[in-house]
Amino acid sequence: MQVTAEKILFLDIETVPRWANYDDMTDDFRRLWDHKTNYIKLSPEDTPRSLFPKAGIYAEFGKIICISTGFFHQNMFRIKSFYGDDEKILLEDFKIMIERMYSSQPYQLAAHNGKEFDFPYISRRMLVNEISLPDIFDNSGKKPWETSFIDTMEMWKFGDYKHYTSLALLSALFNIPSPKGDIDGSQVASVYYIDNDLKRIVRYCQNDVLTLARVFCKIKGLPSPTDDQVIIID
Repeated sequence: MQVTAEKILFLDIETVPRWANYDDMTDDFRRLWDHKTNYIKLSPEDTPRSLFPKAGIYAEFGKIICISTGFFHQNMFRIKSFYGDDEKILLEDFKIMIERMYSSQPYQLAAHNGKEFDFPYISRRMLVNEISLPDIFDNSGKKPWETSFIDTMEMWKFGDYKHYTSLALLSALFNIPSPKGDIDGSQVASVYYIDNDLKRIVRYCQNDVLTLARVFCKIKGLPSPTDDQVIIID
C-alpha cells in the first residue's frame, strides 16, 4: 500500500503512575502491584516500592498526561498537544480530533514502538475512562495488514523480531537533532509530581513527535520538515 506523509498522524504519549508514590495507592491496587512486580523485577533487591516509578508504563497502573500529534498540511508540519491532569478530558478531546480528521479523509497513525506501547496504551486508557474507541483504534477482528498503524521501530527492523532501536538512536544515526531536550523518559514522573511542570513535559513530547516525523521521512526517502516549517497549534 502506498503511504504518503500527508495522510499520517504522528503521535507520542507521556505517561506517569496514577499515584504520586507507592503509599498513595489504594489497598487493592497495592496488592495487585505487589503481585505484578514478581514478574518484572530483575534482581533480589527489587521491591514493589523501588519499582513503583515504572508503574507509569503499564496502562493498568498509569495514566496519560500528554498526547502530542503532528501532521503535514500545506508544506508545514503542525503539532497539536492534548495534556492535563484530567486524563478523561484530554482523551475525549483527542478522540474529537481523531474523528474529525478521519471524517475528511482516511489516514494512518504513526508512532515509534507504537504497536507495543502508544496505541494499546491509549486504547486501554480510553476504555478505563468509559470512552468508546474511535474506529481507527478498534482492531477487534482485523488482520495485521488491515490496521491503520505505522510503527517506525518496526519499519527499521526489516523483519528482525529481536532488534530494538530507540528513537534517540535513530535520530543520531540519521543526523537528526536529538529529541530528548532537557529531560528523558525516566524523569517525566518526577517533573510531573515533584516539579509540577507539565508544560516542560509537553515540550519534550512535542520534540519526540517532530523527531518521529523526521525519522519516518528519512526511512521513506522523503524531505524532512525543517525548523521553520514547524507550527505549534495551541
